[in-house]
Amino acid sequence: MYHRAMRAVTIVTHGGVEGLEVHESPTPAQPTADRVRVRVRAAALNRADILQRLGRYPAPPGYPADIPGMEFVGEVDAVGSQVTQWKPGQRVFGIIGGGAQAEFVVIPENQLAEIPANLGWPEAAAVPEAFITAHDALFTQAKLQMGETVLVHAAGSGVGTAAVQLAHVAGARVFGTSRTADKLLRAAEYGLSASAAVGSDPATFVEPVREWTSGNGVDVVLDLVGAAYFDANLAVLASQGRLMLVGTTSGAQATLNIGLVMSKRLKLRGTVLRARSAEEKARATRLFAKHVVPLLAAGSVRPVVDRVYKLDQVREAHLRLESNESFGKVVLEIQ
Repeated sequence: MYHRAMRAVTIVTHGGVEGLEVHESPTPAQPTADRVRVRVRAAALNRADILQRLGRYPAPPGYPADIPGMEFVGEVDAVGSQVTQWKPGQRVFGIIGGGAQAEFVVIPENQLAEIPANLGWPEAAAVPEAFITAHDALFTQAKLQMGETVLVHAAGSGVGTAAVQLAHVAGARVFGTSRTADKLLRAAEYGLSASAAVGSDPATFVEPVREWTSGNGVDVVLDLVGAAYFDANLAVLASQGRLMLVGTTSGAQATLNIGLVMSKRLKLRGTVLRARSAEEKARATRLFAKHVVPLLAAGSVRPVVDRVYKLDQVREAHLRLESNESFGKVVLEIQ
C-alpha cells in the first residue's frame, strides 16, 4: 500500500516548544530486504527529544535531523522481501535512532518485538525505551542477581518505574529516590522496599541506604541523574558494587575518587541506547522480547502512563515532561 505524505512532528527551529510543528513529510517508500514499514499509532517522549529540540542532541547519521522520536508502537504496514518474522497487521513496538513521532517508520525486522494482547496503544507506547533501557542496564550489563540490592534514582521516571518493577520481580530488594515525596508514594506500589526524597543535597540518601542495608551498601546503583549524585553513589555502593550511569540531567562532569573505586573494587559503566550499532540494538530487543514481554503479558510488570496527548499537542507534551511533574511516560497518540 503506497501513502503519499505523512504527518510528523517537525523541529522547525531549535529552542523552546514554539519550534515544534506538525508538518507533512514524504512517507517512507516500500521497504526492501530485511526492512519493515510500521504504521505508528503512538510514540512516547524522552529527555532526548527535549535535548534534540534544544539543538544539543542531534539524531545519529541515517535518521531524520528534524523529526524526533526514539520509540514507537504500531502495526506492520509493509515488509521487505527478506523479512521472515513479521507480516502486515501485526502489532509491534521498538526503539529507533530517530523519526518515530511520525505516521510511519522503517526499521530492520530484528529491532521489533510483538506487543502483548493485553496492552492498548498508549500503554504499549510507554514500554520500549523504558523497559529495554532498564532491562539492559540492570541484567545484561550490571548482572543483577536474585537476592541482591539495587538503588534506583528518579524512581518515578519512565526508566525508573520500569527498573523498580523488573528488579522486584527478579527477586532483588529495590530502594528508590526521587526529588519529590509524592512520586515515591506512587512508586511504592511497583515494588520499592524503601525510598528517600532527595532535596538540594544528594548526600541525603547516603544515610538511609546505610540503614536499609545494615551498613553494607547496595550491590547496584542505577543512576538516571548524573554528576550531582556521583560521590554519593560511590559512597553507598557495597564492596564489588556496580554503578550504571544512564542519565546526565544534573550534568556530565564529576570528580572520581579513584582510591574508593579501588578499595571497594567497584565497576562503573555507562550506557546509551540511541548511539548503539544495529547489532547491539537487535540483541537488546531480542532479550527484551524473551525476558520482559512475557512479564508484560502476564501483568507481572506494567507500563506507567503519565498523560496522553494528540500529535498536534506535542508542545504541551514537551512542557509536561520538562515540568518534572510527570510520573511514568508522556505519550503522543498518532491517529
